[in-house]
Amino acid sequence: MRGKRTQRLIRIASRLLLRPSSQLSLTETANGFGVSKTLVSDDIEIISEALRSEGVGGIVTDRGRSGGAYFVPSPTKEYRAGKLLELAGILSVPERLLPGELVYYTDLLFDPGWASFLGFTMASLFEDKKPTVVLTSEVKGIPVAFFTSYALGVPLAVCRFRNRPSDGPAVGVHFPTGSGDVRTMYLGTRFINSASRVLVVDDFMRGGSTAAGMLLMVREFSASVVGVGVFIASAGLDRRSVADYRSLLDLSVVKGVPKLTVSAM
Repeated sequence: MRGKRTQRLIRIASRLLLRPSSQLSLTETANGFGVSKTLVSDDIEIISEALRSEGVGGIVTDRGRSGGAYFVPSPTKEYRAGKLLELAGILSVPERLLPGELVYYTDLLFDPGWASFLGFTMASLFEDKKPTVVLTSEVKGIPVAFFTSYALGVPLAVCRFRNRPSDGPAVGVHFPTGSGDVRTMYLGTRFINSASRVLVVDDFMRGGSTAAGMLLMVREFSASVVGVGVFIASAGLDRRSVADYRSLLDLSVVKGVPKLTVSAM
């Protein structure tokens, strides 16, 4: 009997973890295992306690007649700070400094381990805003934004800098860059609508022109913006195109060495 419950705990945990923020029916789960709904609720409580002990999130349970449970990947402040400090240390080395006081981080963004952590962390900062879609721009913003949308259980929409026939009908907006040029970005008309609550996620912000372009795009759809999240933001700038945002790390350059500091604690 003990072995059967151990297996059931693992199987329930896997179902919750593989579909964050997606409800798992307690009744259907209990029927599938041939046990009472009360016993399944107790199992989920054990799983939730274990996840919270790890600092990676917990299970939200609705105990009503049509009750269900879902995993919320919300890292604790301690877990989040520890991992971000580790990441800041990796990035704060002279070898990663690029021309224009930029820092090389592409290898980390396309590492599923880091990308998933960053996305889950970003989601935890805006979970209370109840976004219904995450919006980013190609290309490097996609990994973090994808795992953010995965954690929140909502779709991901991607603004492109070249209109693709495979996206169907699209809306284009023009936006100024920090250098004074004007660029155009496109978004398929089926991604968001006027009822959408949009979380904008970007990989890097200096002047904020790309994020500002995405905000213009949201406006074209008459949708609402519930937040702007950025992986790395340049520190020390007095003016940005986007004033209200949250970054995970801030970048400054000291004597030719990039220095990353944790912003979101």
